[in-house]
Amino acid sequence: MKTTDLDLLTSVSRPAVSPDGRLAVVSVTRPRVHADAYTGQLWEVTTDGSAPPRRITRGFRDTAPRLSPDGSVIAFIRAEPKGPPQLHVVRYAGGEPVALTDELLGVGAFDWSPDGSRIVYASRVAEPGRYGSVEGVSAAAEPARRITTTKYLANGLGWSTDRHTQLFLVDLPALDAEPFVAAVASGYPDAVDPAVRGDGADAKPSAAERAGVPPVVRLTDEPVDHDAPRFSADGSEVLFVASRHDGRDDDLLSGAYAVAVPAPGDTSSGVPEVRTVVSHEAGLGIAEVASVEGGRIYLLAQELGETGVDFVARNTALYVRDADDAAPRVLTDAETVDLGGSGITVEDRDAVLVLNGSRGTVQLLRVTADGAVEALVDDQVEVTGVGVGGGAVVVALTDPRTHGDVALVRTDRAPDGGSALVPLTDFSAPLRDEGIRPLHELVVEGRDGYPVHGWVVLPEGEGPHPVLLVIHGGPYAAYGVHLFDEAQVYADAGYAVLLCNPRGAAGYGQEHGRVIKERMGTVDMDDVLDFLDGAIAVHDTIDGSRAGIMGGSYGGYLTAWTIAHEHRFQGAIVERGFLDPELFTGTSDIGTFFGEEYTGHDEETRRAQSPQAFAHQVRTPTLVVHSEDDLRCPLSQAERYHLALVRAGVETEMLVFPGEDHELSRSGRPRHRVQRFEAILDWWGRHLPVAGGAR
Repeated sequence: MKTTDLDLLTSVSRPAVSPDGRLAVVSVTRPRVHADAYTGQLWEVTTDGSAPPRRITRGFRDTAPRLSPDGSVIAFIRAEPKGPPQLHVVRYAGGEPVALTDELLGVGAFDWSPDGSRIVYASRVAEPGRYGSVEGVSAAAEPARRITTTKYLANGLGWSTDRHTQLFLVDLPALDAEPFVAAVASGYPDAVDPAVRGDGADAKPSAAERAGVPPVVRLTDEPVDHDAPRFSADGSEVLFVASRHDGRDDDLLSGAYAVAVPAPGDTSSGVPEVRTVVSHEAGLGIAEVASVEGGRIYLLAQELGETGVDFVARNTALYVRDADDAAPRVLTDAETVDLGGSGITVEDRDAVLVLNGSRGTVQLLRVTADGAVEALVDDQVEVTGVGVGGGAVVVALTDPRTHGDVALVRTDRAPDGGSALVPLTDFSAPLRDEGIRPLHELVVEGRDGYPVHGWVVLPEGEGPHPVLLVIHGGPYAAYGVHLFDEAQVYADAGYAVLLCNPRGAAGYGQEHGRVIKERMGTVDMDDVLDFLDGAIAVHDTIDGSRAGIMGGSYGGYLTAWTIAHEHRFQGAIVERGFLDPELFTGTSDIGTFFGEEYTGHDEETRRAQSPQAFAHQVRTPTLVVHSEDDLRCPLSQAERYHLALVRAGVETEMLVFPGEDHELSRSGRPRHRVQRFEAILDWWGRHLPVAGGAR
């Protein structure tokens, strides 16, 4: 894979499965370098493989398909090149999509009512006068912001306290109705379209009608974010997650809440009263809530300790609450099962499906209300989404040979019956045609006897090849068995690539992750160096005398820390790094808790784990890469570190990408992603050249 193959990286959404289980709908998106944008459409996939996948929409970027309960209508999010994403619906049988929203800041999560007549959705609501809500008022002309909270920024968004997420309800309109056409200025100010006015009506069209969308009912208005909306099983309420308590500035706790659903057509009763389902006093950070028949509630949540901020390496677990007055009880073992990347897919009243990160894979689990756990998919894959319908279970996944595809799960297979998966698509075939290097799994025994797990990607040829030690972010994240574009690009250029999950990483239990709490740069550094030595010993095509080190976010931290204490590398790349824990507090969007929970509250303890404090010890040529709008690890982290390297006499350069945030390497503008790859390969070409020149 070369830098120019970015266009071939298709990603597949969570499948929406028809009620009879015969069909699934997914969105397939990919970068388009020539357009400097991401595009995508909806595709139909037959679950018996009787027909090839077919594209069923042709929007610029159509994503997040959800089928109505009877399967007759697809709801989805459509984004035009220069507009915010809006909720649309289209008949499954065909026809032109109909817009349901015209929200200034776009639409996020949404859910169908059980009877298929309504949809609840989340949308950020701008304070008057901000974000284009008043024509002619630019960002620079907006009034000053009065900040009364310590949580007022969000990476990828910017200011957050003046555009909270609120919930809205919209009725599904008649999809064959005549579209609204606005009246022209004609001297008749009361002229309206008869299609809107109706028989004998003389009212002026509403703002929604003028935009050509149905009217909506607002369900929430408190100045906090209301997330993950879902209808209750009987359709009488909308459940959601929020931090509504007075001390929310000082913790990470959240609760589950509900609002009653107004009667159809009722737009005059005001915002409904909020009912508490699970209070923040349960000590949980709740991510999602789902209702099943009989009033049973399932939750995905983290325990956050006595302080409410003890988030380090806390796995997300599945909880259930059987009655209104019962406390949630945990169904999965938070020490060993990590549902942090999951959602809740209801299979029936007594069982739900969730995703578990384990040793670089993501398994599909079925969990019953009495706590029985069954792995439906435990192959060497990462399941990224699941849909159910008519007894069929369909997943989206990635593995070493696909960046995103769809498969049917064999739920009735015997324990030794081979793979649980029946492939239904092959969207990554064009990428494989360009050449994909395989993953070689490796476990190395570290200096203290601790096993270090990871993978090696080797370039073509007998070598010896220079080697890149690539460290993941997080730190409570993990490399896995997915097709990783970075490893493939570097291997194609002639480098052996090492990817490991040192202590501090996710997927190996909470103890594995929490051991570096207030001990960053200790056993985690030992583990990555031991993995390097172990890979060199196992693979004789690797030239251990020619090594580079690189990483982003926490990977940038551990790279910067390592080169201050180990001088064996010919070059280093420190990207979007967490480099100065002291400066991080009060400048990052997670600066109220992250740095202190990982490196401690004592100033001396934090400095003892700070790459910035040890930058004067660096001798390795270092490229510092950062994004101008990174609010997770602000640009100041890179600027101060780069200056310290300059003053220490280190050969260094800093590369700053305008308009990008912390997610540049994963979802930044496609042209910037290509430029980033080119800059990285240029750096390695100068400091760690491949024999015979880079390919």
